[in-house]
Amino acid sequence: MVTKNNVRKLLGFVYSMNLVVLLGVAAVAEREVKVGAVLDVGVGMVGKMGLNSIRMCIHDFYVSNPHFKTRLQLILRDSQRNVVTAAAQALDLIKNEQVEAVIGPITTTEAMFVINLGDKAHVPIVTFSATSPSLSSLHTPYFFQIAQKDSTQVEAITAIIQAFRWKEVVPIYVNNSYGEGLIPWLTNSLQKAYIRVPYLSAIDFSATDDAIERELYKLMTMQTRVFVVHMTPLLGSRLFAIAKAIGMMDQGYVWIVTDGMANFFNSLDSSVMDSMEGVLGVRPYIPRTKQFLDFRARWKRQFLRDNPTLVDINLNAFGIWAYDATTALAMAVEKLDSTLSGFTNVSKNSSNVTDLENFGVSRNGEKLREALSNVRFKGVGGDFKLVGGGELEASAFEIVNVIGNGEKNIGFWMPEKGLIRSMDSKTATTAHSSSKENLGRIIWPGDSYSIPKGWQIPTNGKKLMIGVPVKDSGYSEFVRIIHDPITNSTKVTGFCIDVFNAVVEALPYALSFDLIPFENSNGEMAGTYDDLVNQVYYGKSDGVVGDTTITANRSNYVDFTLPYTESGVTMVVPIRDSRKKNAWAFLKPLTWDLWVTTFCSFVFIGFVVWVLEHRINNHFRGPPSYQIGTSLWFSFSTMVFSHRERVASNCGRFVVIVWVFVVQILVQSYTASLTSLLTVEQLRPVITDVHQLLKNRLNVGYLDGSFVREILKDLGFQESQLKIYRSAEECNDLFTKGTANGGIDAAFDEVPYVTHLLQIYCSKYTMIEPRFKTGGFGFVFPKGSPLVADISRAILNVTQGAKMKTIENAWLNGSSCPGSNAQISSASLGLESFWGLFLVIGVSCALALMFFLATFLYQYRHILSSHQPSTSIWTRIGTLLSIFNEKDLSSHTFKKSAKQDASVASSPAHHHGIGSAEASPSTHCPSSPYSYTESNFSFYGDQVMFSPDRHGDGTHQGHETQDREMRVVHDDTQEVATTNSNNTNSQAT
Repeated sequence: MVTKNNVRKLLGFVYSMNLVVLLGVAAVAEREVKVGAVLDVGVGMVGKMGLNSIRMCIHDFYVSNPHFKTRLQLILRDSQRNVVTAAAQALDLIKNEQVEAVIGPITTTEAMFVINLGDKAHVPIVTFSATSPSLSSLHTPYFFQIAQKDSTQVEAITAIIQAFRWKEVVPIYVNNSYGEGLIPWLTNSLQKAYIRVPYLSAIDFSATDDAIERELYKLMTMQTRVFVVHMTPLLGSRLFAIAKAIGMMDQGYVWIVTDGMANFFNSLDSSVMDSMEGVLGVRPYIPRTKQFLDFRARWKRQFLRDNPTLVDINLNAFGIWAYDATTALAMAVEKLDSTLSGFTNVSKNSSNVTDLENFGVSRNGEKLREALSNVRFKGVGGDFKLVGGGELEASAFEIVNVIGNGEKNIGFWMPEKGLIRSMDSKTATTAHSSSKENLGRIIWPGDSYSIPKGWQIPTNGKKLMIGVPVKDSGYSEFVRIIHDPITNSTKVTGFCIDVFNAVVEALPYALSFDLIPFENSNGEMAGTYDDLVNQVYYGKSDGVVGDTTITANRSNYVDFTLPYTESGVTMVVPIRDSRKKNAWAFLKPLTWDLWVTTFCSFVFIGFVVWVLEHRINNHFRGPPSYQIGTSLWFSFSTMVFSHRERVASNCGRFVVIVWVFVVQILVQSYTASLTSLLTVEQLRPVITDVHQLLKNRLNVGYLDGSFVREILKDLGFQESQLKIYRSAEECNDLFTKGTANGGIDAAFDEVPYVTHLLQIYCSKYTMIEPRFKTGGFGFVFPKGSPLVADISRAILNVTQGAKMKTIENAWLNGSSCPGSNAQISSASLGLESFWGLFLVIGVSCALALMFFLATFLYQYRHILSSHQPSTSIWTRIGTLLSIFNEKDLSSHTFKKSAKQDASVASSPAHHHGIGSAEASPSTHCPSSPYSYTESNFSFYGDQVMFSPDRHGDGTHQGHETQDREMRVVHDDTQEVATTNSNNTNSQAT
């Protein structure tokens, strides 16, 4: 029978069973997984910060994920900032506590040993603060570096240095595995950007203040003023305090710190921050999300509750990485097999808790490693993702500037974009940038806004030791060393020295230096120029000033400034006068084509004038031989302007005027060219090609100690053909001897030396091709020296100004020889220089002939237009030619001929026999009207003018001349009358 009491008991039993089931389920749901933590929680800032983040993460994670079946059980061990203690505590956790994973340790040196323990026991070692890239070299799959490796920031540091164009950097680092792990990565990145690292400054972690001060004073004596500091906050704070005390935080210095210190800017003492004013810091960028801001506020409250005396400690990247690392571990543990736990192969006989040989292997180690590697989530520090088997994916870096007791963001660096001003994707550039324009305004050390140049000559250091070559005997104009035995002093002067002094004066800062001659005890040069350059390479000299040539081989060891002289190696040979002494030299001023053209032009002008003057001018009439002679005489006599025949027609006058202009230019050009050929030297080189020297096995010379010797050997000259000279005078002596007497026929030297030689010996020698390219004279400095860029710019200012010309005139242009290397020659004048003149006279003649022909044909157009069919065209042309051969009585020169004839006949002179002139008995040629002088007889318009002999009162010869002239006039009058009669008969017919 069921009673109420039985029902009550039954319900109580069922409730009890349900409670047992629920408690069992709860027990299963809260299966604890042991996780160890080896942290420096005594005095270490990072350990305390990490522990606070780990505990907060465990609480936050399971509150947000109540359904998870696992729960992390944190077992804490204090490493006490000791490597051995950290290793012993890790071993105890693995062997005795059999933890599934270990968080920590804090430092790189501690992690080195613990990582090996984890690898042997298959226990993942998860560190959030050991950032050295050297840990990756261990290549263990059970090591997880949940932090940005130090090597990821070297590109950001290099970008900053590139942005401000600094060429030298000195890294200062702590002398342990943490500091040394970054240096290879940093120097490699800098060298790729052609940034020199002249010195590495390593400071022991336990170094005293005196040791740090000594090292900083050593750095002060160097030129470099850009320093990259990679240290822990404790050591770095001491370093900057001492640097400020000795003046290394003044204007001109540049300090860049890595994330080892930059992550703690918000936790350093105010006095330390004050000593670091102007420092640039690089640290991983943590997005300022709402999740981050909320966590930072809660973290600070919790930290102060646990550590009420540490009010200055603030959250940084290490605390965030500790939080995200714990989150990742909790997510990975949830994926483990609940049926597997503990370790295998654990020895039961060992009682030593630190026995390295007797601990087993975690059963869940492999699965936990795989699960941890694949964890992905949105953490406080951003997207959480492990790459490369166990490394945190590289992120952007934030660049901050220490100002007063705080810091200011000035930009960011991203792997794919370089330097950017803002992380806003809308304003960030899409191209990789290393420009300082993408950074904010920076306050540099010394409270200065001026960008430091990155180097300076140390005022408290030694002067620059500049080596100079010693010119034993010759070419002392370039470098001259004067020893004063009284004062035991040495003075160095010369062209190269004055150029260097002018360049130093043009620098924007003072440069202290001493010039040290490269000489031995005898005062002679202590080696070759290559040996002098090697002094800089080996650090025995700070530079070289002198006539040092820039060559490719030397540039492999030292740096050269820009050249300050003309560059190249050239050949020097003697020159001789090539003027020809012969009887036909007067023909050389003009080429044969110009001679022929000129002769043809004379003949053509005579023909043109004859055509234009034949019908109206008695000077161009008569027998054919007389007409030809008169025409040629007229045209050729214009060459010396002795023509006497008058030109009556306007066309003829036009042609003659143009022709006289052409002849005048030809004559003057001929005279000038002939004068040059006969009086001016025509200098030609004796040797014109280097192959001529090789073919004839002629000797060549070069300056002693010069690199030119190697060029000559490469060209194929034998050792016996090479002769050495030490001065311009010795070179001249060798040229005078020639190869036959042990001298030379050519010399090879650099252009500055050759120019100096030619200025001394005027027109004895000349430069000819080939010219071998060289860099010219330059100043030498060590590889990567920052002086090179500044001095090169100063050289440009000096060489482009009047100062360089003054120095050259003072040292290299002392000779009074004009144009020492000029080659003067007078080539024959050719037709190409005068074809324009011949074109002008040709066109003038063509126009005159066309006008004459048009006028002539128009005057006798009735002959061409005759309608008689029996008259052929050739007959008409013959008639025109006959008319052309006759006088043009319609011309003003003949229209009063009849009246003139009557006047002459009735004149008294006619009765005295003037009209009966006779031909010369000694010749069969007819008498020429021009046999009378112009003073006696001339045609003027339509009148015949006669003047008595001005040498006497009518001597027999004078009467005879007058009689011949009048007889010619009488005959011409009869000819005109006959022509008129024929014309009348023709018209009547």
